[in-house]
Amino acid sequence: MKVLKFGGSSVGNSERIRTVKKIIASEPIPLVLVVSALQGVTDTLKNICETAAAHDAGYRSGLSDLINKHHTVCRELLEGDSLKSALSKIDTIFQDLGETLSGLYLLRELSKYSLDKALSTGERVSSIIISAFFENSLLVDAREIIKTDNSFGNANVDFEITNALIRKKLQKKNKLLIVPGFISSTSGNEPTTLGRGGSDYTAAIIAAAVNAEILEIWTDTDGFMTADPRKVDKAYAISSLTYSEAIELSHFGAKVIYTPTLRPVYKKLIPVLVRNSFNPDAKGTLISDKSSNGSRSPIKGISSIDRIDLITLQGPSMVGVTGTSMRLFGSLAKRNVNIILITQASSEYSITFAVNPPDTRKAVESINQEFEREITFKKELKIVIERDLSIIAIVGERMKNTPGISATLFRSLGQNGINVIATAQGSSELNISVVIRNESLKKALNVIHDGFFLSKNKELHLFLAGTGFVGSSLIAQLNKQSETLLKEHNLNINLLGITNSRKMLLENKPISLESCKEVLNTKGEKSDIDVFISKITKLNLRNSVFIDCTADARVATTYLEALQKYVSVVTASKIACSSEYSYYHLLKSIASERGVRFMYETTVGAGLPIIKTIQDLVVSGDKILKIEAVLSGTLNFIFNTLGPDMPLSKTIRIAKEKGISEPDPRIDLSGIDVVRKILILSREAGYKIEKEDVVVNRFLPEECFEGSLESFYKKVREYDDEFEEQRKALVEQDKKWRFFASMDRGKARVELISVDSSHPTFDLEGSNNIVLLTTERYRELPMVIKGYGAGADVTAAGVFADIMRVVNV
Repeated sequence: MKVLKFGGSSVGNSERIRTVKKIIASEPIPLVLVVSALQGVTDTLKNICETAAAHDAGYRSGLSDLINKHHTVCRELLEGDSLKSALSKIDTIFQDLGETLSGLYLLRELSKYSLDKALSTGERVSSIIISAFFENSLLVDAREIIKTDNSFGNANVDFEITNALIRKKLQKKNKLLIVPGFISSTSGNEPTTLGRGGSDYTAAIIAAAVNAEILEIWTDTDGFMTADPRKVDKAYAISSLTYSEAIELSHFGAKVIYTPTLRPVYKKLIPVLVRNSFNPDAKGTLISDKSSNGSRSPIKGISSIDRIDLITLQGPSMVGVTGTSMRLFGSLAKRNVNIILITQASSEYSITFAVNPPDTRKAVESINQEFEREITFKKELKIVIERDLSIIAIVGERMKNTPGISATLFRSLGQNGINVIATAQGSSELNISVVIRNESLKKALNVIHDGFFLSKNKELHLFLAGTGFVGSSLIAQLNKQSETLLKEHNLNINLLGITNSRKMLLENKPISLESCKEVLNTKGEKSDIDVFISKITKLNLRNSVFIDCTADARVATTYLEALQKYVSVVTASKIACSSEYSYYHLLKSIASERGVRFMYETTVGAGLPIIKTIQDLVVSGDKILKIEAVLSGTLNFIFNTLGPDMPLSKTIRIAKEKGISEPDPRIDLSGIDVVRKILILSREAGYKIEKEDVVVNRFLPEECFEGSLESFYKKVREYDDEFEEQRKALVEQDKKWRFFASMDRGKARVELISVDSSHPTFDLEGSNNIVLLTTERYRELPMVIKGYGAGADVTAAGVFADIMRVVNV
């Protein structure tokens, strides 16, 4: 004989009940079918009872809606005499319920007995409807076969009496036996319930009593999952579990099956198969005494309890004193406080345990009462309460004697900035439990899942600031390369946020790279970079990267918050790294402490590997003595482009239109851009210098930089002829202009110089850059780095490369 249980979602309406009929059509008779109340009915009944007890006449409309719901299902499934008979039976039950509610309304009191009596309505009514719809069926009232004590709300089963009644009533019946779940009764026939999720328990009790060949639990998921699929997108169904593994996962929050369900079948070694009535073709999860694992992972699953409170009893009077634990947990047991997790310091200075938040107050009261002398008078003990916490448990029998499990768990959490508040592991090594802040739960589950269930693909979550030349080019490059990254490198690029100076948009699901700018314009809200960063950190996603493709000083001030919240930063903006040395140093230090990346290669030389080269030289023990460089692709482009028909003012405009210069070209022409670059390189070389320490010789008068951008262009035109005369003179001498930056043992300067053909920068074309590094190892012949050093596409490519370095940490 098989026992099948169908939960509330599986019998939620007439269509679902028809599906159940199809599922069991091929099952051999006799067959026991345990059914729950229609979906949502138990919660509705509880709310109606509470409303009535609050002396709120609104309970009547709630009752009326509930009756109509069941009448509708009856009429959709039944007809003729079957319909009349079913309606008559359920109306009698609802009439009884109405009288109970009327009593609650008058007395303004809701006892556990009255609540159990009312809650039993759901299963009683659903079983009548389902029994009438299924041919050759026999309805068996669970209250007649499952006997309990009078612990209303969560009654304890008297198995000796119950087993005898079940065998007498169900065995040798060649029919489809319909049994309402969840409900039971005392020896005096008072209605009781088996606790929320009790329909699973009903089915298990019956399966054990009749020695069923298998117990099938039909629900709305494909079985036990490797993690909660609502929080972990990559979670998948587990093919098999042992009883111990299933009990551990259920205890720590996996709501697939009611925890007590497994006790009766475990004793009889009756296998349990968890199936999905919404996806009957799925194989489900088989729970038995046989351990098997098709996965290479040593763990079977990750379970979590969303909200718990942590209570710690600590103080010197606990050290070396026997009986303290007995007193503590004995006092809690007297108040029916359920303990979820226990951990104790080896010094015996403290004991910590987790409880559900509703139990916290009575737990503290019981401890204060039991340890009044030590807490109040001797002041040697105190109670510490921590709230808004969650528990995560990793479970698997293969964890036993497998080294590195804890290391993988704590490394996954630590690298993503998730602090472990408490931990517990039994000697059986069946599970390791950690307590963390509730706000980090989703992120923690995902990083642990990635750590143990090695996913083929790695997720990278990007948040982009700036949709100008560089930002737009980066988007295009990401879009073009995304398919290749996924196919060849198993890297999935997810753009979850985008902002510019006008609008911002953050989504929980990836934004299309192809249309992200259009989506930003249509769906975006008013831009606020502080709010944007705050929302990124609140999303709390692993592998998050904030990308700055702006030249906005306000954006640069947000890097610290991002890095502190374990978000890597990739920037093309020089502002942060060329600001006060203390801020630059702080950003690098925080990134190192948090284990995230602060990448800024493109701040100097666009896509050229200048900063990385200097860092490699320094970390390998070399010392940078001198840096000589043409660092402004913009100025090099301008001075290489000047000619009889290309005056200075026109060349500057062309550089801006091509995206070679900064959005405000005055930053380039004033030398500020080059100052920032030589400052960054000097700092990377190990020199602690400030912007004010750099000597600047400008080639345009100060007055040119005063006023608006249009005013700047107008003033520069006044110098077109002068620059043309100087250019002709240089050509006659076979010389060229170069805006040169240098740093010699910590002394930096930038200036416009003329060079002849013997100088390394003479043949520098277009907007190319060149950097010469003189070091202790490269004294006679400096190391030369040369190449295209400006332009949106090249800069975006450098940013792209930095993003790839983040993910390859």
